[in-house]
Parts: sequence; structure tokens; C-alpha cells
Amino acid sequence: MVSLEESHSGSNRFPLDRNFYSPSSASTSKIHRQTGRSMRTIRSTLYQDDRSCSFNSSLPEKSGYASENLTDSVIDMRLGELATKNDNSSVNSSSSNEVDFLDISQAFSDFSACSSDISGELQRLASLPSPEKPGNPTPEVEPEPCNGFLQRETFSTEIIESISPEDLQPTVKICIDGLQSPSIAVKRSAAAKLRLLAKNRSDNRALIGESGAVPALIPLLRCSDPWTQEHSVTALLNLSLHEDNKTLITNAGAIKSLVYVLKTGTETSKQNAACALLSLALIDENKTSIGACGAIPPLVALLINGSNRGKKDALTTLYKLCSLKQNKERAVNAGAVKPLVAMIGEEGGMAEKAMVVLSSVAGIAEGREAIVEEGGIAALVEAIEDGSVKGKEFAVLTLLQLCADSVRNRGLLVREGGIPPLAALSQTGSAKAKHKAETLLGYLREQRQEASSSTSP
Repeated sequence: MVSLEESHSGSNRFPLDRNFYSPSSASTSKIHRQTGRSMRTIRSTLYQDDRSCSFNSSLPEKSGYASENLTDSVIDMRLGELATKNDNSSVNSSSSNEVDFLDISQAFSDFSACSSDISGELQRLASLPSPEKPGNPTPEVEPEPCNGFLQRETFSTEIIESISPEDLQPTVKICIDGLQSPSIAVKRSAAAKLRLLAKNRSDNRALIGESGAVPALIPLLRCSDPWTQEHSVTALLNLSLHEDNKTLITNAGAIKSLVYVLKTGTETSKQNAACALLSLALIDENKTSIGACGAIPPLVALLINGSNRGKKDALTTLYKLCSLKQNKERAVNAGAVKPLVAMIGEEGGMAEKAMVVLSSVAGIAEGREAIVEEGGIAALVEAIEDGSVKGKEFAVLTLLQLCADSVRNRGLLVREGGIPPLAALSQTGSAKAKHKAETLLGYLREQRQEASSSTSP
């Protein structure tokens, strides 16, 4: 297993001139992750400035659930009132909250990198306009409801952390009603709020799931407005991190719509759709459904055309899905092997992750054939010569799978100069690498002995 380290997205992740529909609009910013913390949900809370939220007026005693008018007086002031009411208790619970966030990061395996809300910039996102089609006059911008909630710079996660789920329930109800509004702006704003409320706290995720948000969010995955789609898919990703919500999301028919986002969404929407599918794939029976719904080809496309973040999300999800033979076959048929072989020579941990997926695909005959055809043996020999300690382990494991039952592949390995680096690895590698290198060298000696005996008089 490989640890996918956590990324830290820069504040310029969403530039104003971004092409929302371009599959190749990869981010060029350098990705940094922290070892052992697979969920990116934690960073935005632990690294925020300690700023207070001020409100100029208070909420009336009875606000009502006016779903068509999501004004800041209904939601912003409600949250401010609740935060003030719970201010004393929040001080005592702050240390336990941080422990809870750290516990969340253990929900996935070492290789998993499922992210809760990877952008972490809802205030910035809400202020950006929808993309315009070239040559058309600029349409009149529909006002965004609840600008205060989305754009207020002093509105931080600290407010949500100080409010109990019971006190948030009226706000959640208003947001869920807003998801069913005929207004795109209301839907977008409501989805963004649920995305933020579900970002860090498991009890909030449970409350939102139990309140009926999932069936209301799923239709918005096919919304033509890219921001509404992005808020919705990220809200579902955040909700899926709560175990009980996985079943709710799957039973509500979200898998096909998540695959649709994976095919058509913005770069960030595709990344978060991949992570949401990964989260659902932690339930074994969902792996078959995800593969059958056509997730493998768009994951391979993200692997080829995505940003570094997108490629890593695609690698992680493919690895999880390819524990099933049918999904291994789908990955080979979708052309996954060629980009995986090409990634063996990349730096920054990408090569290791690619070799882990290759090792999984090599579990079927079609996968082994495809690896050899795409020049995988030569690439794996180079990884043994120049790769990292972990990379050498994965490379020799995959070569062992390729050569165990194939005399032809053993000959190709010898022809590619594999014996010297394997001999060196058997002496200086890790314990696992030494054992596999010795086993593979044993196969090569057997083949030489057979060849010499067949040519002797």
C-alpha cells in the first residue's frame, strides 16, 4: 500500500479566466501533501486564521422556513446567534474537535486520498461569475442569495464548530428547501451552504443526511451551471465521509450521476466526483455497480488529461475499483495501461502509485499482456535501477507477476538488462524487495539451465 499524502490547494486555484468545460485545464500549481493524513478536509480548519465573526443585528424569534428567500438575515444571523449562544462551550470543545478531525483521517487505507472539499474557498467561489459563451452578449447576472454567508471573509469554520447539530437543523431545512427552488442562484447558494456545513464535522454530515439532503442534491449533479454542479458534487463527497450516508447516497441512485460529473464537470468537479466514488467504493458491493455504470473510462481520461491532483485521485479510485477482476478488465479495455506505464518515470510519488495500480492490473492475463506490449518491462527495470525504495519494491513485484508463468517475458527481462539491477536489489534492497528479487532471479536461472541443457549434445 502507498500513502497518498494530503494536498494543500493554493488560494488561486480558481482563476477568473478559467475554462470550466475544458478537460485539459490542469492546474499548474505545485501540490504539497502531509504524510499520513489522507483527508484534505482537515487543513482548512487547522490552518485558518483565528478570526471572529461579527453580526450587526439579531435574528427574530421565529424566522420561518422561507426556501425561496435565502437571505443573510435568515441564515447568517441565525448562525451568528447560535455561535454566540454556544461561545462558552466552544472554548472547552476546541481541543476535542481537533482530535475528531484527526480521527476522520484514519477512515481510509494508506493508499486512499479521499478529500472533503478540496478547494476550501467557498467565499471566493461564490463571487465568481458563471462562464460566458464567446460572442454572446453578457447576460444580466442573477443576484446570489445569502451573499453574506458565502462572501463574508470573517465567516469561518469556527462558527460552525461552535453550533450543535440540533441548533443547525432549521438552517439545514432552509438549505434543503432551497435545493428544490426554480432559481439556479438559490440552488447554487443552498448547495454551497450544505457543502460548507458538511465539510468537517461528522455530526453535521449525519444531520444533513437524515434531513433528506441527498435526494435533493443528486439531480443537481446534472445541472448545466458548473458552480451548482461543483457545489453539489462536493457536498455529496463531504456527506459520503459519514458511514451511514454512503448507503443513502448509493440507494438514491447517485452513482450514475457521479459518473456523469466525472465525464462533463470542471476539473475540480471531476476530482471530487472521483473521490466520492472512492468513498462509496469502500463498501465492497458498490465496486461492481461503479464499474458497471461506466466509471472506469472517465477515470482513465482523468488519469491522462487531469492535473496532478486529478491524476492522483484517479489513481486512488482505480486502485480501489481494480480489486475486482471485472474492473481490471474494464481498466485494460479503457486503455489504462499505457498512461500507467508512462507514469513510472515521473517524480513526486506518482511513479509508485502507478506501479501499485499496474501490479493490480497484472493480476489478469489481459493486464500482463498489455503491460508487456506498452513497454512495461523496460520501464520497470529502470525503476529498479533508479527508483525509490518503495518504487523498487513495487517494480520487482510487478516483474515477478509478469515472469512467473511466462518464459517469453523472462527472456524479455534478460534482454532489457534486468539481471544486474535485480542482483543488486537482492543484496541491498529492503527485506521484501530482496525476497522478490531472489525469487525472480531463480526463475531466470531455471530458464538458462533449461536452455543450456536443450543445446547440449
